[in-house]
Amino acid sequence: MSVTAIRLGTSISELDAWGSVSALGSEILSDGDVLAYGRMTHGAPTDATSAGYFGASKGRFRLVYPFNEQATIVTGEVRITDESSGETRTFQAGDSWLVTKGTSTVWDVSGDQVVKHYLAFA
Repeated sequence: MSVTAIRLGTSISELDAWGSVSALGSEILSDGDVLAYGRMTHGAPTDATSAGYFGASKGRFRLVYPFNEQATIVTGEVRITDESSGETRTFQAGDSWLVTKGTSTVWDVSGDQVVKHYLAFA
């Protein structure tokens, strides 16, 4: 058996630079680029089930979820708007959500960074 600890307080400085969120399929809605950071803790992004840390720098972007996801914020704060309902929620360290594949969201990272740990599944 293997146990992987998910650490509150994990920052983007501990993750790998993944480039612009636009390279991951997101649409940047703010002035300037929004950078993505990550580190896998289980599997690979192309696997049916995977998990990892994902971080983003300050900015606003649209993300249409390419998979189902359960996530928990470990650092920072983000406002996420579900574009189908117009509902906006603010998530801080320790807060979690579940989102279904195909959901269009707008992320607003107003601080320097946000980092989540996620479990993605088909």
